[in-house]
Amino acid sequence: MQSGLAYALAAAGIWGGYLFALKRYFAGIHGAVLTLFVNVSAILWYLPVAAATGDGGIPSFPPLEPTAAGVLVATILLGGAGFLLSVHALSVGDVSYVAPIAKIVPVFVLPIEVLGLGAVLDPLSVLGVAVATTAVYLANYEGGDLAEPLRRAATSRAAQLALLSAMLYAVSDVGRRLVLGDYTFPTRLWVPTFLGGVAIAVLPLALRRWPSEGVRPHLALFAIAGSGVALGEHVTALAFAAAPASIVSTLVNGQAIVAVLLGCLLLGEPGLRRRLAAAVLAVVGVGMIAV
Repeated sequence: MQSGLAYALAAAGIWGGYLFALKRYFAGIHGAVLTLFVNVSAILWYLPVAAATGDGGIPSFPPLEPTAAGVLVATILLGGAGFLLSVHALSVGDVSYVAPIAKIVPVFVLPIEVLGLGAVLDPLSVLGVAVATTAVYLANYEGGDLAEPLRRAATSRAAQLALLSAMLYAVSDVGRRLVLGDYTFPTRLWVPTFLGGVAIAVLPLALRRWPSEGVRPHLALFAIAGSGVALGEHVTALAFAAAPASIVSTLVNGQAIVAVLLGCLLLGEPGLRRRLAAAVLAVVGVGMIAV
């Protein structure tokens, strides 16, 4: 249990740092090009480690029924689209503004599970949705008229992209649960399959948006970012294996707090206290939903 908590906190730090790095070091690089090279790099980092630390290496790809294969493909495509939108949101908005909004994914997961999978909606989860939604309100509040945050959230390009990203991630997360749970897809095969599938999906768009200066100047950054993604995925998996999912999910989503602190302290983004409070509310709301 203690090791699981430590892994979850480490994962929050890794993913929060990754959000900051996307804003700080990859400005001007199209999301499809970024996704392609970071995912390929992450796979190259991940496969040797996974093969060396597991019994029997990486499992072979299992046979899937047409329905399961369709859910797998949809999960990969929606997850990739969610990432592209989150990168776009970071390109047009502060990381300390985007992170609290983009991390309310469980708010959208919950109604999908209730309406589509027959999950039971308990009062604590309802309250968690309200708390996480308040985080979006607070992230958009800059004083004055109490209705202004609602208007800003509805008109802000960064907020719109972050919310749409969260929605797509929510559908992808539900698909991931079906693939890994109901369809018993090997967990150790999931990371390279997901990252590789997204890389293939974005390849045509990446070729169309290829940087005029080429990618050679960015290869070192892509490799570093890929190592962070591989490490984040591995540490997150270790956390879920060693501690209850509700606790791990809450702690890992603390990445929003890390991203807000890094954005405000290192990039000079405004509204530290307000955006930090929004990030904390988002994490608390996620925790209440996950319990």
